[in-house]
Amino acid sequence: MSPASPPPPVPPPAAPVSVVGIGADGWAGLTGPARSALLGAEVLIGAERQLRLLPAGCEGRRVPWPSPLRPAVRGLLTAHAGRRIAVLASGDPMFYGIGRALTEELGAGALHVVPHPSSVSYACARLGWPLEDTGTVTLVGRPPARLAAALHHGRRLLVLSADATTPAAVAALLRDRGFGPSRMRVLEQLGGTDEDCLDGTAATWAHLPGDPLNIVAVDCRSAPDTPRLGAVPGLPDTAYEHDGQLTKRHVRAATLGVLAPAPGELLWDVGGGSGSIAVEWLRTHPSCRAITVERDPERAERIARNADRLGVPSLRVVTGVAPDALAGLPVPDAVFIGGGLTAPGLLDACWDALPAGGRLVANTVTLESEALLADRYRTFGGDLVRLAVAHAVPVGGFTGWRQAMPVTQWSVRKPFPTHPGDN
Repeated sequence: MSPASPPPPVPPPAAPVSVVGIGADGWAGLTGPARSALLGAEVLIGAERQLRLLPAGCEGRRVPWPSPLRPAVRGLLTAHAGRRIAVLASGDPMFYGIGRALTEELGAGALHVVPHPSSVSYACARLGWPLEDTGTVTLVGRPPARLAAALHHGRRLLVLSADATTPAAVAALLRDRGFGPSRMRVLEQLGGTDEDCLDGTAATWAHLPGDPLNIVAVDCRSAPDTPRLGAVPGLPDTAYEHDGQLTKRHVRAATLGVLAPAPGELLWDVGGGSGSIAVEWLRTHPSCRAITVERDPERAERIARNADRLGVPSLRVVTGVAPDALAGLPVPDAVFIGGGLTAPGLLDACWDALPAGGRLVANTVTLESEALLADRYRTFGGDLVRLAVAHAVPVGGFTGWRQAMPVTQWSVRKPFPTHPGDN
């Protein structure tokens, strides 16, 4: 089998796989349908902690999840194909739970999901927070840095913990990002007989690690001198570490406007510089994806630091020279070219990589690259604009304008085929 071949399908189960949500209250908190699914299962799969919550009457073979969990899902389902399977999940299986992985492997029609209240629902009930107004960030299997993108003064966040060490990691990140005054409450064993709450602020957090089954509630409060980072593109230039290779704030905002990121879409940021375009693309929605290509290793490392600092550690940084470095990358929904336009074959490679409907945006400040963009504009259409920004600066005892270098920008959407079958 070639490496590109898809994995063989999972054999169909004898009956729909039951996916049963269970909380810290264990068997006592389950509904009749949930209990029936577990009592009738021949195989019970779950975390060891969850399996211990089941009574002796659940006679199915108990199979604990190995670690890491996700790569093991297919193998376990295949190994027990043809038997009645019940999978235990924490709370609501379809909310950051195992339900997603099972759906990806088997399809929704092969599952019978019996949800339980999620830890988020329990936490909002205890805190009196409206669920629809509360942000959720999961740090289960993810770096704490991703929390940074959700930090805004006055916002309420619930952080799904990986284990007992997560609250201290959250407090450390809040202090580092200027949110030390934020109130933190760690809600442990929600819904169970050992439910507890630890209270404090990020700046003074000194609680020892407690129960691994916890969720962290954060009332975001920034210190007075903390730089304000908004939720839309156009972050201050000072938010980035850079060596001068930075798409400046106003041009950056205009560029993201025409790139038009949407949830789930993938961006190629070619000639990453400081990574600002890719970083702000990712900040528009948690499901957005981005790959930045930068030939200079020092700048590539700087891009990764900027992504981590600004809460999007998922940014993939490819160190290499385009267009060769583009080979093998997943198909983009949009491409931004911020440097290297005159490199032989670069513009053609980016255009060819785009699917129909994909967007390409290229910025330049040089006459040579501008001539190239003008030629492509005549061929493919789109929009060719010049962006000029001037800043007020002291002129003696007065104030005048200092003009930044104008930026020529070509933006275009790749057309759909005119006739079926056309490329």
